[in-house]
Amino acid sequence: MKERLESLKEEAEALVNKVSDEQGLLSIKARYLGKKGEITSILKEMGSLQPLERPAFGQLVNLVKDSLEKAVEERLIFLRKRVTEEALKGEKVDVTLPGRRMPVGKRHPLTQVMDDVVGIFTRIGYSVADGPEIETDYYNFEALNIPKDHPARDMQDTFYISEEKVLRTHTSPVQIRTMERQAPPVRIIAPGSVYRCDSDVTHSPMFHQVEGLMVDKGISFGDLKGTLKIFVREMFGEDISIRFRPSFFPFTEPSAEVDIQCVMCKGKGCRVCSGSGWLEIMGCGMVDPAVLGFVNYDPELYTGFAFGMGIERIAMLKYKINDIRLFFENDVRFLNQF
Repeated sequence: MKERLESLKEEAEALVNKVSDEQGLLSIKARYLGKKGEITSILKEMGSLQPLERPAFGQLVNLVKDSLEKAVEERLIFLRKRVTEEALKGEKVDVTLPGRRMPVGKRHPLTQVMDDVVGIFTRIGYSVADGPEIETDYYNFEALNIPKDHPARDMQDTFYISEEKVLRTHTSPVQIRTMERQAPPVRIIAPGSVYRCDSDVTHSPMFHQVEGLMVDKGISFGDLKGTLKIFVREMFGEDISIRFRPSFFPFTEPSAEVDIQCVMCKGKGCRVCSGSGWLEIMGCGMVDPAVLGFVNYDPELYTGFAFGMGIERIAMLKYKINDIRLFFENDVRFLNQF
């Protein structure tokens, strides 16, 4: 049996050294070292040996198997290297070329604009405040002077978690929560996601807002105008005009809409601005005394202003985008432009 084992080893090694392709090599390995291979099958014949001879013979068989497996592995490396060299033959490689860089991600355009807005207000002294996106009816509506039967609720139709829990329709509840915890002066901005049942080319069921609040002694509408003029010129440029139009919001009195000169036509009138030369960007106003009463601020002593803008709206105007849905479709061709 020992002579037979040596013979099989020499035979297998000769075949391994001659084989010229990987498939043939694997066939030789299976023929000699597989579960039903010739060398493996010798182990089944050990029963015919004397008990004292079996350990030494078994050890010899294992040595032969290890030797053949090593020879197969070395031949496999050689064959694969030869295939690679053949494939590269005739090709010129310029080793001075720079390596291929992995594509680098960057911030979403909405994140960029949100950061820009927050940066403008923090530079003039505002702090950033945050609050829950699932709000109570009280904080989202009632504490903002919008009782249950108020028609203004129709303008902010939202998603109800329960009868008293809603997905917030604006970040104004953050202002109420901040004023409950903090005595005047208050100077905050509240960025975040908000939700309304609305979806078309200019509206999304989920969108982003930044709202601002300032409350202190002697705050006037002039302070509000000056603050927003700084913001508009920082965001859109020094040459952009701004105007305030009377409006209505339940939580501010007086209230105003803020328009900027159309970024498309520079005020000449076009399809985007409906020929008016102006585009609305936010709402604002002086905090209604009733709202100050909800947070136990004395409206005879303190006044304040508030404002709110949609980040998607600002981004669409800043980058001249005509469909809000582009922000949420994850099309890399669109996102790579920013």
